[in-house]
Amino acid sequence: MHAYRTHTCAQLRASDVGQTVRLSGWVHRKRDHGGVLFVDLRDHYGLVQIVADSDSEALKLLESLRAESVVTIDGVVEARAREAVNPNLATGEIEVRAKSVIVQSAAAELPMPVAGEAEYPEDVRLRYRFLDLRRETLHANIVKRTQIISDMRHRMEGEGFTEYSTPILTASSPEGARDFLVPSRIHAGKFYALPQAPQQYKQLLMVAGFDRYFQIAPCFRDEDPRADRLPGEFYQLDLEMSFVTQEDVWNTMEPVIAGVFEKFADGKPVTPAGSFPRIPYSEAMLKYGSDKPDLRNPITITDVTDHFHESGFGIFAGIVAGGGRIRAIPAPGAGAGSRKFFDDMNVWARDEGYSGLGYINIKDGEPGGPIAKNHGAEATAKLIEALGLGPNDGVFFAAGAENVAAKLAGLARTRAGEQLNLIDKDRFELCWIVDFPFYEWDEDEKKVEFAHNPFSMPQGGLEALNSQDPLSLKAFQYDMVCNGYEIASGSIRNQSPETMVKAFELVGLSQADVEERFGGLYRAFQYGAPPHGGMAAGVDRIVMLLCGAQNLREITLFPMNQRAEDLLMGAPSPAMMKQLRELHIRVVEPVKA
Repeated sequence: MHAYRTHTCAQLRASDVGQTVRLSGWVHRKRDHGGVLFVDLRDHYGLVQIVADSDSEALKLLESLRAESVVTIDGVVEARAREAVNPNLATGEIEVRAKSVIVQSAAAELPMPVAGEAEYPEDVRLRYRFLDLRRETLHANIVKRTQIISDMRHRMEGEGFTEYSTPILTASSPEGARDFLVPSRIHAGKFYALPQAPQQYKQLLMVAGFDRYFQIAPCFRDEDPRADRLPGEFYQLDLEMSFVTQEDVWNTMEPVIAGVFEKFADGKPVTPAGSFPRIPYSEAMLKYGSDKPDLRNPITITDVTDHFHESGFGIFAGIVAGGGRIRAIPAPGAGAGSRKFFDDMNVWARDEGYSGLGYINIKDGEPGGPIAKNHGAEATAKLIEALGLGPNDGVFFAAGAENVAAKLAGLARTRAGEQLNLIDKDRFELCWIVDFPFYEWDEDEKKVEFAHNPFSMPQGGLEALNSQDPLSLKAFQYDMVCNGYEIASGSIRNQSPETMVKAFELVGLSQADVEERFGGLYRAFQYGAPPHGGMAAGVDRIVMLLCGAQNLREITLFPMNQRAEDLLMGAPSPAMMKQLRELHIRVVEPVKA
């Protein structure tokens, strides 16, 4: 017999009754029924019920052990009584009558419970992550994560991609966040950067003739954490293709991503490959107030600025006269309820930092509220007809400068959809957002800046860069969105050195700057670069969606906390003086307030 186990804790079935078995695992729960002790023994694979009574030498030892002690138990498989069968457990038809027990490792008093799914303070969960990872949901999420990544690899290989590993120690790259810097011991005063993405390397692979590249790439960004982005590192399904249009990228990757979702969605509907909507950025911002719209929400925003030109509702008329916009957010069925819903939405908007949300509530066909009263009966009727509102609907209005009105309208759309229970939580709606602006105006710096990836190809190429207003240019840039989350971003790349230089000149960089900062890529483009493009899909966000988690910490093995600290390993930590001398570094403490 094996030293530790003949079976895992999830293997035994009714067909094994009568067998003598050896099991090893953690003491999950204990239930004392007066001389008979029931123990749920757990390992990576599942649970099995152990029974020890007064006839067993194992009873006293098991009684003395704390939960999470590791034991090896010899016993005989018995059938449970019909009324004791647990249909929710794979091993629910049997139990193991313990004959003997060996304690492999006795557990101290636990700082947090493992059995059950009770909420527990985050700092405790992260400090004792090895215990937290034993909990059923988190353990299952991590297993599912590895299965999803494995499935991604299989699908990418099926599409003709080959996995190549790119360097971790590299040079700084303009990916829109702070770099993590690594000091060089050999080159005093110089630093490597951890890659924010393998962007330049994967383009160089295309220039080198590898045609279809992918990797599950670790990426590092020194930015503040949030629910859908962890501090420090994250992983992406990174890929690049040669001799492709953006349609080729879409048609290649829809089956991959849709296939992953379909396999791990537990039967929930998924937008099928070949039918992802392709929504221009400008349309997304108008209809959804976001470039990552949740298409499960049926509410569509409408620009109603023209309806309030010289309106009797003076506030909106003044905004329109000043060049502002008015966006309408329907609230289906809201008029049938109380006015409190409308007042609460207005309070919510103010709490978000806006001046408020105007509204019209329609009850039994009669529009009410200050806007309807001052806008005038005829004008209000035209507005309601134009929006297609029903006799018991409502509508909110976001007003202000175009970007302000769009953002508030988008937030209000989400809020109204949630409050009115309009969002189907049991489906995955995927789409592409396309035709992103190539440049945007940086109000702080008072200059044009890249809106997204600076290595993207502008639509119209060099001619458009030379002849058009930079802020009117669109890029061959695209995002994949699922349920309100951006899960992938990509573009057709700019492989022309002349176009590359001109694109950077418009944001204030010279040819010399381009050669200095992106010398490898710039030189490569001098020697025959194929048209190429690709994207990167966020592994962590995809796993979070498929696990139904609300935070990336629930699908990550050893995450940092909100202050970018690893409480388990004690990172970051001070370096020893000897290490600092070797790296030619002196620490300058921040000035205390």
